[in-house]
Amino acid sequence: MTDQPKKEQLYELIRGNPFISQQELATQLGLSRSAVANYIATLVRERRILGRAYVLPDQRPVLCIGASNLDRKLRTTARLALGTSNPATLEESFGGVARNIAENLARLGTPTALVTAVGGDASGRALLAHAEEAGIDTRGALRLDGASSGTYTAVLDEDGEMVLALADMALNERLDPAFLATRQQQRAGAALIVADLNLPSESIAALLEDAQRDGVPLVLVAVSEPKMARLPRALPGLRLLILNEGELAARAGRALDGDDAIGAACRELQAQGVQDIVVTRGARGVLYTCATAPSGLARLDAPAARVVDVTGAGDAFAAAVCWSLYTSNGGSYNGSNDSDLALACRRGLQLSSLTIGCEQTVFPALTPGHLDGPAPAIPYNDSNLD
Repeated sequence: MTDQPKKEQLYELIRGNPFISQQELATQLGLSRSAVANYIATLVRERRILGRAYVLPDQRPVLCIGASNLDRKLRTTARLALGTSNPATLEESFGGVARNIAENLARLGTPTALVTAVGGDASGRALLAHAEEAGIDTRGALRLDGASSGTYTAVLDEDGEMVLALADMALNERLDPAFLATRQQQRAGAALIVADLNLPSESIAALLEDAQRDGVPLVLVAVSEPKMARLPRALPGLRLLILNEGELAARAGRALDGDDAIGAACRELQAQGVQDIVVTRGARGVLYTCATAPSGLARLDAPAARVVDVTGAGDAFAAAVCWSLYTSNGGSYNGSNDSDLALACRRGLQLSSLTIGCEQTVFPALTPGHLDGPAPAIPYNDSNLD
């Protein structure tokens, strides 16, 4: 017979920290490890927690894995002159594909966790503090004393056109398979994993392998054409791949002229193991795989948009797609039908248009209500989702 008060105390400790170890539980409760294991086994049988991850059924999060960094934009106030000092204004914001997706998801009311790498500097502390304030669980983040957090610095001319950009993203290489193995419990307890291709190729392969073994759905989000080389050739276990036309062409190894060529490239990816694919096309909307369409692809046009700053719009699209698939399936994503993916892409386009209409990387007033109604009616201008 179990000691009911001890079992309830243990349960509350797990609620407070789903990543707590059995040894920590034993120490705090004054129990042996074997007694703790027995209590946990009882809670699992009662379906009050889900297996070894100690995750409560109503709290399974979307777990985002990948880059966080500090974004800097330097804009000259006059004509740019090379080889000398130029007067400029500086804007700083929090960025990184995985971080941006996580913030959008948290603002949409989704239980969200972030596994990322930051340095032990002021930028790293600020990145995590901002994420936690937004409602993101950062306990799984890798904190590296003596290292500098990732940065992305863009130099813009007086017209706002980018002259050059410098990215220091080497810290993401520390998110290797050995580190990810230390977060296995957290990953196994997720409802959905969303990872960006800033991760090392070996880590992407490990996530695919785990997705096949553990059954936790995996969504991969491309970040650039060069980093498509990090995507393994075999992709079984991948539920959804989100990328733009240029990234798809980089994967295919050829130019893609028109919808037929894009469809052929998507079918090649599906033959390699991907279940569904979404191809963003800037102001021309998106294409997504659709089993009921004669060509295997369906198209959605982008809503009208007032363009202020396109930064973060692609990440917003990916976040809204994941949020829609997560909520449409009752807090899980075990695959989708054509109508689920169509709705997810419509919501993604809505959030993208909201994001490019504001100066911030993440639309600051975002709530689920923004994606439940019709697309906002705002003036049209050319934009780029990515």
